[in-house]
Amino acid sequence: MAVLLDIASWLLLLAGSFFVVVGSLGLVRFPEFFTRIHAASITDTLGAGLMILGLLLQSPHWLVAAKLVLIVMFLVLTGPTATHALAKAALHGGLMPSGQRRDTPGGDGVSRATDSQGSGPSNS
Repeated sequence: MAVLLDIASWLLLLAGSFFVVVGSLGLVRFPEFFTRIHAASITDTLGAGLMILGLLLQSPHWLVAAKLVLIVMFLVLTGPTATHALAKAALHGGLMPSGQRRDTPGGDGVSRATDSQGSGPSNS
């Protein structure tokens, strides 16, 4: 039984580490703010959450396990909320995702292709 618990714990720790590394690469490689905060959100919520759950399986006392559960609950509640608040503040400040503009004729925020003179949507 202890071997199965150790294997499950290691799998959770390795999966969490994988998501942290992938999210960190996303922070470096992604081209714009909105894709980068998506990578940071995955790192924060999923990566750290899986690693803490792996530690939870190895906790010696119920008090330590209770503290780890509270930490996971805190991460699950605050990580996505903070990411949403950052994205909402960026949109409110005028930052648009790549490929979108506010000055389009329809006013819907979606970028449209223009013809060779740049006078408007292409009719061909």
